[in-house]
Amino acid sequence: MIKSMTAFSQVSNIYGPFTADVTIRSYNSRHLDISLSCPEFCQVFEEDIKKIISKTHGRGRIEIKLFIREDAKDLELFEVDEAKIASYYQALKKIKENLNLQTDISMADVLSDRNVIVPAKRQWDLENLWKAIEPSIKTASTSLELMRKDEGENLYSDLSARIDYIEGNLKRIEKDAATIPQIYKKRLMERISFLTSDAEEMDPVRISQEAAILADKSDVSEEIVRLYSHIKLFREILESDDSQGRKLNFLIQEFNREFNTIGSKAGNASLSHMVVDLKSELEKIREQVQNIE
Repeated sequence: MIKSMTAFSQVSNIYGPFTADVTIRSYNSRHLDISLSCPEFCQVFEEDIKKIISKTHGRGRIEIKLFIREDAKDLELFEVDEAKIASYYQALKKIKENLNLQTDISMADVLSDRNVIVPAKRQWDLENLWKAIEPSIKTASTSLELMRKDEGENLYSDLSARIDYIEGNLKRIEKDAATIPQIYKKRLMERISFLTSDAEEMDPVRISQEAAILADKSDVSEEIVRLYSHIKLFREILESDDSQGRKLNFLIQEFNREFNTIGSKAGNASLSHMVVDLKSELEKIREQVQNIE
């Protein structure tokens, strides 16, 4: 069954003091392109996260946003930068001496430099942190896959209806195309009659030969046979267990090539209009196929 490349999922998971919130969005892309946005201390897990995603998804631009919340009592730990505070105090003393100030240097003066007391460097519990992150990534990836399959079912219904429409109209083209050789023969005879109105009658054998050549050039039976073959293959790909967006996209090009050839050989306005209509329908299919993995 085909799968769409556009989908969204959001999951939250708690393990110990950690809460991992994951949001995944996927878009159209020729290849699998995984982008991860996460806190700096979670970047150590980047390759593991990408491996989880790549096991489920084979194609598309996949954007992952990971947020971590921690419910712990020691979150607001600070430490003193002793070297900086000593240097800052000496600087204040020098200013006092140079300016001959009589006031004492207070604690408030020393602490006026916000950089002397800074948040303490955290030692993250990576093992438990990963136990919060891993299930959330796996669940979000699975949820994204289910949504891509649901969207794929909608695409399947739409594409099936459109290919049925093309097949139905191709039968009309096949019927109309049978009259093309006669149309060209009639035009040839009218042209010859006009050009030889004051001359001797032309050899009927030569006229038949020219008519046969024109009929052969205007014959679209081969193109129609190939189009029926393309339609059959298109349906087989839609029914395939694997997502085959690239194959469908290539097949659309083959469809277009055959329609262009039929259009160039069309002998009447009715046939030309049908070809234009089918090319328009084919363009709608092409746009939908761009969403298939």
